[in-house]
Amino acid sequence: MSNPSEPQTKQLSELLEAANKIVFFTGAGISTESGIPDFRSPGTGLWNKIQPIQFQDFIASEDARRESWRRKFAGDDKMLAAEPNEGHYAVARLIAAGKSLGVITQNVDNLHQQSGIDDAQIIELHGNATYAKCLHCERRYALEPFRQPFLESGQLPACSHCNGIVKTATISFGQAMPELEMQRAGEWTNATDLMIVLGSSLTVYPAAAFPEYAKQIGAKLVIINQQPTSLDASADLVIHAGIGVTLAAALKSVTLATH
Repeated sequence: MSNPSEPQTKQLSELLEAANKIVFFTGAGISTESGIPDFRSPGTGLWNKIQPIQFQDFIASEDARRESWRRKFAGDDKMLAAEPNEGHYAVARLIAAGKSLGVITQNVDNLHQQSGIDDAQIIELHGNATYAKCLHCERRYALEPFRQPFLESGQLPACSHCNGIVKTATISFGQAMPELEMQRAGEWTNATDLMIVLGSSLTVYPAAAFPEYAKQIGAKLVIINQQPTSLDASADLVIHAGIGVTLAAALKSVTLATH
């Protein structure tokens, strides 16, 4: 994991010090530092190896639902074992100090919550993979009670309240983006004075439009990502280095109030 240069660290510290309404926009890159595989990286991402199941197919086909749950329970180990890293905790510190409105995330792993950030300060654009919801009545379910019946007999989860289809609470390919979360993300973007992108390729829309818009309306834009992005040319600061090590180094020079 590469380190930022001293001038980059100094500039980031100055931007953090000057801002009062920071919004973080996080993607897979912050989670890979906790050992969670990326879905979309060219050549190595999970979607290069298996075809994603479209939302319409999940609804229409029992076989598709069964395959979706098979993948879920077969691939959960790394996500369940993952813990927040230095990057997650740095974000949490800035939010706790009142410097940040919160985090808009494309991730579904619940690591921001585990780092101590309140749910109200996290906007999950792509949902959450650590629990399930009924697609009809939206009742929330823990995943564990579904695991054994499925693994032993292939029993598909169903809502105990309305018998509706139950799905992990993630936004699948072909599924509508969550309206409330998109609205709140727009409000934060309008209010921010500094948008910091952490580990996102900025290729997945409409989510990636938020950093783009923040810059257009006058906010400062910082991108910390191992690979170049389409917004690098318009950003105020671009750092191709590790997220945790970069934020930890920058925070050493930032005065944080305790709330």
